[in-house]
Amino acid sequence: MSGCTKVYSLISKSSLISNSRWISSSAIRKTYEKKNEPNIKDVKTTLLDPEEKKHLEKLQQHITVPAAAEIYPVTGVPEEHIKTRLVRIFKPAKNPMQSGTFNTRKWKIEFETRERWENPLMGWSSTGDPLSNMNVQFSTPEEAIQFCEKNGWPYYVDEPKVSTIKPKSYGANFAWNKRTRVSTK
Repeated sequence: MSGCTKVYSLISKSSLISNSRWISSSAIRKTYEKKNEPNIKDVKTTLLDPEEKKHLEKLQQHITVPAAAEIYPVTGVPEEHIKTRLVRIFKPAKNPMQSGTFNTRKWKIEFETRERWENPLMGWSSTGDPLSNMNVQFSTPEEAIQFCEKNGWPYYVDEPKVSTIKPKSYGANFAWNKRTRVSTK
C-alpha cells in the first residue's frame, strides 16, 4: 500500500490538478495494473534472415500493376458489342418544356442504334440491342472517357454548342432610333 499512497500524494501535490474532483481511483488502479510485460516476438520472423524478412513484408503489401484496368474480358458481354460499337459522349440539350437550365450539366453516353424494327401488331418500335437503352450520366467528359476506355468501347466526344446571350434591356423595344418598333397599321 505504500506505492498507492505515493501515487496519491504525487497526484494531490501536483500543480496541474488543483481540484479534488479530477482525482479518480481508476488512475491509481491503472498504475498498479502496469506490469513489465516481456517483448513478445514472432518466432517465425525472428529466425529469418533480413532479406527474407523484407521479402515477407513485401508479400504483405498490395501489388500494383502498371497497366490499364480493363474489365471487358470478364463482363460476359459478347465481343461484337464491345469492339464494333461506337459510343457518343455528349451533353444533352435542355428540356424544351422548361425555361431553366437545371439538369443540363451532366454528360451522357449513347450507343449507335442497331437492330430496330416496328412491331407489326401494335406498331411499337422494338429492339434486340441490349445497349440501346443504357442511360449512364457523368459529371465530366473525362469520367465518361475513362468509363469507355475501361470497358474497351471506341468513343467520340460531341462538344456542346455554347450560345452567347446578348445583354438587352426592356426599354430597347421602344427606342425611336432603332428599327425594333413594329407599326400597328
